[in-house]
This record gives sequence, C-alpha cells and structure tokens, in this order.
Amino acid sequence: MLLTKSGAEGTSASSALLVKPDFARRQMDAETPAAPPGPSSGPGPSPRPGLTPSPPPPERRLRRYHGTVSLDPACVGRDASRIAEEVIAHLAGQVGAEVTVTLEIEARFPDGATDQIVRTVTENSRTLKFTSHGFEAE
Repeated sequence: MLLTKSGAEGTSASSALLVKPDFARRQMDAETPAAPPGPSSGPGPSPRPGLTPSPPPPERRLRRYHGTVSLDPACVGRDASRIAEEVIAHLAGQVGAEVTVTLEIEARFPDGATDQIVRTVTENSRTLKFTSHGFEAE
C-alpha cells in the first residue's frame, strides 16, 4: 500500500511511504474515533467483520423480600390486619409468588411465669399447631 504524506492512498508521490497493508489498517483503526454506544439511528457504516457488539448486561431483578416488625401486644389484631392488607396482599398477589408469614412471639417474666400461664400457653400453642414453642429458664 502506498501512502502519500497527507495519508491518502496514491500511486506516486515524491514523499510517499511503502507500508504493509495490515500495519496500515491497524494504524487507521486506532486513529478512527469509536462510535458512541447505543443503537444506530440510520444508515451508516456497518460494524467491521469479526467484531460483534457486546450484549447488554442482564436486567437485575429483585427476587426476595423479607420484613420484620414489632407489634403492640395491646393492638396485635389491628396491626396484623393492616400488615396483611398493605404488605402481604401485595406480595401474595404477584403471580408465582411464594409467600410465607411467620409470627414470632417472645415474652420475658422478671419473676417467672406462673404454672397456670405455662399450662394455658403450652396447650394453646399445641392446639394452634405452632411449629416451635416452649418456656425456658435463664
């Protein structure tokens, strides 16, 4: 390939250089500004052979939710109802959603629990099919 001093291809010139085509192509590619990213908005040069545009990164999808809330023991029914309407219903309404709701209860007795409380709560927990329950000493 014969290049004139101005860089244009030619057949004869007094200040011409003889350059191997592959070196010339690499140099011209390096000096050509890259096209801005994004879709083309009309006719223009097609991508060079051998170069494929990289695919866009996969969309990040949020796949889990978790939440913990403390309820006022005097207003558990009201608060749980609001949570059911304003949070759980939206989660369960999503097609394919698998929603699990767990109620956790923790109680401390500075002077210890009475035998009657232990019997009543243990029996009710069993009847209501709690997955785990029990009293413990500290």
